[in-house]
Amino acid sequence: METEREVGRSAPERSSDGTIADVTATADQARSFGGLSSLLSGVGLLGLGNGLLNTLIGVRASIEGFDTLVTGLIVAGYYVGFIGGSQFAVKAVGRVGHIRIFAALASTASTATLVYGLVVSPVAWLVVRLISGFCMAGLYVAIESWLNSRADNTNRGRVLSGYLAITMLAVAASQLLLTVAPIEGLELFVLSSILVSMSLVPVVLTGAKAPPIIAPEPLSLVELWQTIPTGIVVIFITGVSVGALRGIGAVYAAEIDMSPAAIGAFVASISLGASLLQTPVGRLSDTIPRRVVMLTAVTGAAALSAVGALVDLETTALIILMFGIGGLAVPMYSLGIAYTNDWLTDDQRVPAAALLILVNGAGSIVGPVLAGAVMSFASANGFFATLVATHTLTATYLVYRIMRRRAHRVSEQTRFLAMSSRGVALAVLRQLTPRKADGQDHNGDETPRPSR
Repeated sequence: METEREVGRSAPERSSDGTIADVTATADQARSFGGLSSLLSGVGLLGLGNGLLNTLIGVRASIEGFDTLVTGLIVAGYYVGFIGGSQFAVKAVGRVGHIRIFAALASTASTATLVYGLVVSPVAWLVVRLISGFCMAGLYVAIESWLNSRADNTNRGRVLSGYLAITMLAVAASQLLLTVAPIEGLELFVLSSILVSMSLVPVVLTGAKAPPIIAPEPLSLVELWQTIPTGIVVIFITGVSVGALRGIGAVYAAEIDMSPAAIGAFVASISLGASLLQTPVGRLSDTIPRRVVMLTAVTGAAALSAVGALVDLETTALIILMFGIGGLAVPMYSLGIAYTNDWLTDDQRVPAAALLILVNGAGSIVGPVLAGAVMSFASANGFFATLVATHTLTATYLVYRIMRRRAHRVSEQTRFLAMSSRGVALAVLRQLTPRKADGQDHNGDETPRPSR
């Protein structure tokens, strides 16, 4: 339990009616939320800058005549750097602090963004994408762990839901910036660089005290596989599909000659769909068997992707289609985490989440390369064909598991919590407690492991 000393407050003398204590507590809460608001402002600016850059890279690569396979490799470089950066930042933040790490990485990411416009070369862009991914991972580690530690059990869900909403909406809003300057020029890269740099201001000036960060104890992939293979498979393939969806979506839109405004709307609809549907889908999985919800969602995503692959749709219809695919595909990560948690003990959830971040990241590396290769050797519709294949593969595996093993009863499931696939809000899982009672029998998919 937190004490006044632990959260950086001094306990006031309590009057007979508790007035002084109540006023002081209210003031402390206001200061805490003020600090969180500063951090969330930084998140919004970071999302605007990075969201614009991610789309701009795909569109500009198409304009420059890069082969889609080459573009896929460039996009994948971001995820390679992201995995390395997340592992680095968890350790580095503990040594030098959140603000210093954020400042150093934001400055580096801002500088790297300018290089894209100054040196237009596949090799240079691949190297810079690795650097960008490394920096952005560290930035999100610093922000997300900071936000989580400043929240408490009464507001943690609201804070993290607000964080995810701001992130997704910022990425969606960033797509509107594609039309403010010619894509062929340097201006949009400069704008992205400015936004990333400005994210420093509210973070550096925040009054919220930066907390320490504690790395989770490791858990082996073999041990997790023996406990709950479904989570690993679902989260890996979700990484492949969502990596292709987000990484190559702008490339597909550019290849079929969409206008800059239409490309922006096309990419933004993915984040908007995910933002609006993730919570309803997650809550549904708290009331009916989780695998049924996952199977329904991924089957729906496969069906919508098949429509995109087989039917020649107008731009507006494609944008609506991407809204649906994003809304059904992106929540699969949080659903996979929640399903994995159903089978783990409390002390296993944080290290398992850390491992699943790497599993999802590995899938995110494969996705853009796979989609780029299919588009290179087939046609632009290879983008949707890749999505059909990955979603269908996930659905097939879920059917296999449902037929082979029964799952937990709904009353035994843990509570769903929307999670970022960046995997830096790991400490959130420390707050998750299973609804099942100790010693209760389990007759499900995989045998729950005993408490250590």
